[in-house]
Amino acid sequence: MEYNVHTLPNGIRLLHVPSASAISHACIIINTGSRDEPENKAGLAHFIEHLIFKRTEKRSTNQILNRLESVGADLNAYTTKEYTCVHASFLNPYLDRTLDLFNDIMFHSTFPEEEMDKEKSVILDEISSYLDQPEEAINDDFEDMLFAGHALGNNILGTTESVQNFTREDVINFRKANYRTNEIVVAVLGNYTLNSVITKGSKYFADVEENNPDKKRIKPGILPQSNTTIYKPIMQVHCILGTQAYSTYQSQKVPLMLLNNYFGGNGMSSVLNLQIREKYGIAYTIESNFSPLHDTGIFSIYFGTDKEKQNKALSLIFKEIKKLKEKPLNELQLQKAKNKFIGQIALGEENRIGLIISMAKSLIDHDKIDPLETVFEKINAVTTTQMADVVHEVLDIDQLNIFTFCPIEE
Repeated sequence: MEYNVHTLPNGIRLLHVPSASAISHACIIINTGSRDEPENKAGLAHFIEHLIFKRTEKRSTNQILNRLESVGADLNAYTTKEYTCVHASFLNPYLDRTLDLFNDIMFHSTFPEEEMDKEKSVILDEISSYLDQPEEAINDDFEDMLFAGHALGNNILGTTESVQNFTREDVINFRKANYRTNEIVVAVLGNYTLNSVITKGSKYFADVEENNPDKKRIKPGILPQSNTTIYKPIMQVHCILGTQAYSTYQSQKVPLMLLNNYFGGNGMSSVLNLQIREKYGIAYTIESNFSPLHDTGIFSIYFGTDKEKQNKALSLIFKEIKKLKEKPLNELQLQKAKNKFIGQIALGEENRIGLIISMAKSLIDHDKIDPLETVFEKINAVTTTQMADVVHEVLDIDQLNIFTFCPIEE
């Protein structure tokens, strides 16, 4: 897909992706998230993401929320361990309105104390709601174990205690330390010329004060293998097996992405789904995931099942891992896996807002955006030997951490 990049004097990059559609998509993404929070401030990045919608120097909360919704547009935001993103989808005539709002909430929020108190209450409710969903909460607890003592283990929402203790000074200091203008991308996908995007982008973001403090991320260490069970008032067992894996900059990332998709990724035809769910009917949900980060990654396998089926499910997962090691994928199996993965990526391009966010992230991470042809070439270049190496390195049963939520026995 064609794209253009223009860098403003303050370091903010404008990403332009032309499209013939009547619908446009835009985002502003910053390379900062929960891993950048100070000690005892878990949840601060996410708290700020909530607060920016509350009040600015020229708009009330209602004016912020209605600015795009009043013209039928969709506005949303999210925080991850490494990113903060605000995004919108709107009709083409409203690009000015969208970029103006992005600028206002990202750089002119006032963070009044009364709004902070209200939003703390909202987030505490969000934490409680999340804890009521063990299939979601277990991911956070697993990562807390995997990265124990490191900020990457922080729950993105924070804890009840940390959220209650946030101050306005915490908010301002975090933004000053982490909202680096040279790691901010404003991306627009729509039916506009490059000149118009540069003109409008410059209008709203060229005056943002340059801010490029040193980055202080620390790579997490590797902890000893762990097997942890927590008993909860739930009906089913929820279990995650996993380990640290490759970062977004390591070449083994591509074969692991391919392996993950083949073994337990999207679709009903993954190895784990066919064997554990379809053949034995043991688990309704079983899947694997791989999330590359800037200096490490997370590979995990999740399943939920009845207590009496837990050991059977684990033994079947270990059996499939051993089969992969003892009998690596042959050329035909690998080509089928490639075809499936490439097709899914191509279909994913239809999600326009997801596409523009992904392109903006790539610009931050790699200072470039690979066209689909290059992505497919990298996947097709994966060899059976590379796949076998990744299987032996990542799917080492003796090194997989196991984390389980188990029903309390009556």
